[in-house]
Amino acid sequence: MNATQQAVFQSAAGISPNAVLIGIASMVMVLIFVWALWVTFGTFRAWQEGSASLFDLAWGALRASIVVMVLGFYLR
Repeated sequence: MNATQQAVFQSAAGISPNAVLIGIASMVMVLIFVWALWVTFGTFRAWQEGSASLFDLAWGALRASIVVMVLGFYLR
């Protein structure tokens, strides 16, 4: 946005465009962290019940961590 567009947005919305972007990025990251916890605890529960191996548990946690890192890089 150029300076005129930012000024119009801020006067109409009452908040700066950068604050809106930070809020959206924060909500996406919270959802991604909740998803990663869900995947990890789901795999842990399966490991406790004996239907998944320790390798499956580690692999699930590693994949969820990689997704969090990649999205964190793009949303910064």
